[in-house]
Amino acid sequence: MFRLFRHRALSWQLLLVLVEFLLLVASVYAAVGLRFWGHASTQAAFGRAFPWRASLVAMVLIFSMASLGLYQVHLRAGWLGRCSRQGVAFLLGGIILTVLYYAVPPTYLGRGVLAMALLLGYLVVALWRVLFLSFVDADLFKRRVMMFGAGERVAELIRMMRRKSDQRGFKIIGYVPVGADPVFISAPLLLHPDLLLHPDKVLCEWATRLGVNEIVVGPDDRRGTLPVDALLECKQRGIAVTELAEFFEREAGKIKMDPTNPSWLVFSDGFNISPMRRTIKRVFDVLIALLILLLTWPLMLLTALAIRLESGLGAPILYQQKRVGEHGKLFQVIKFRSMRTDAERNGVARWATKNDDRITRVGHFIRRARLDELPQLWNVLRGDMSIIGPRPERPQFVDEFNMRIRYYALRHCLKPGLTGWAQLRYPYGSSLEDAEEKLKFDLFYVKNHNFVFDLAILVQTVEVVLFGRGAR
Repeated sequence: MFRLFRHRALSWQLLLVLVEFLLLVASVYAAVGLRFWGHASTQAAFGRAFPWRASLVAMVLIFSMASLGLYQVHLRAGWLGRCSRQGVAFLLGGIILTVLYYAVPPTYLGRGVLAMALLLGYLVVALWRVLFLSFVDADLFKRRVMMFGAGERVAELIRMMRRKSDQRGFKIIGYVPVGADPVFISAPLLLHPDLLLHPDKVLCEWATRLGVNEIVVGPDDRRGTLPVDALLECKQRGIAVTELAEFFEREAGKIKMDPTNPSWLVFSDGFNISPMRRTIKRVFDVLIALLILLLTWPLMLLTALAIRLESGLGAPILYQQKRVGEHGKLFQVIKFRSMRTDAERNGVARWATKNDDRITRVGHFIRRARLDELPQLWNVLRGDMSIIGPRPERPQFVDEFNMRIRYYALRHCLKPGLTGWAQLRYPYGSSLEDAEEKLKFDLFYVKNHNFVFDLAILVQTVEVVLFGRGAR
């Protein structure tokens, strides 16, 4: 299993990236051949310094596709949606390459060659994805999973992962009732009786005969009911044995808040907050914050000017608000003001709602474009926040969540972030139920964060900014 996202399906993602890189490099070569057809000397001149230029084009386009979420395991979009995303990604990649050519002239490829390479690349990648994803979705290429349990816990998991995109990496071949499991009572349509299994011989031999790759253990009550020796033998024969909560975490990208087994979170791996990890994360935060400041300072000046023109000379451009940071420490977050100055004149904290009448006209735009968040780069440089992490909440809300949501305080073992895993996987939350659902993604990040995961979240945040997902 790859450690990067704790998804077994990541192996086919790496294959997808590798093949698409080669296809894009080939598209650049084909574009040169078509553009300079019959001019052997010109093609030879391109060929001497061409491999690294073609690789640069391929890397930029793959970065653009990743930033639009096209390598996400659980991307829920039809072919029209995928093609649209790919078109936006290639447009973004073309803009990046054009800017790069002006900034670094030795990388220049030529307008005609670039345009043809983008067109050819779009076509071959789109065709390849149609073929490849049809293979990925075929049962032949999925892990064969047997559920060791057929009660409420298993039924809840199947209910939460019922979509085709949720089960892209595995196929459930059946359910084995264990002990007093209330078989199929809770979800008779999800746990079909035809998939009820009764091992007729030694568990390991029986699982091998069925071609089982993984046994997921999830009975409602495991006391005195689990055949530990038989499961251990399966593990020694190469069949993975996984606890239900761990399986859900790996496949869904979020933590399962399991009231029947509360100790699993304590004994599970992850939660890497070593001094080395802290140092790497801090260096990453400072470098990325400085880079974003360098790229966005003109937008920040225009935002400040727009707020001033709309609100007049007496109104503030920035505002500060108390938020809860690492280990529960309070700090003042800095943002561009997007609401009226009297938005909370009674002093009571309120959620932002859809079509909130407290938001100004400029505020609507800067919230949608995420420009209101840019001053928080100062919080990052000061060390109050990170680039990637759970979003900081107000103390009034945190006090309520700590009392009503189990494990909510765990999200504060890291610095809050400008963006995070929950922002990519869940829309804007404005209720206790939303906070509880987002916590599952926040805890997944807290438990599994590493440098590569941070990079992936940062890249995919481009999609959130471009499409305005979660803004309110």
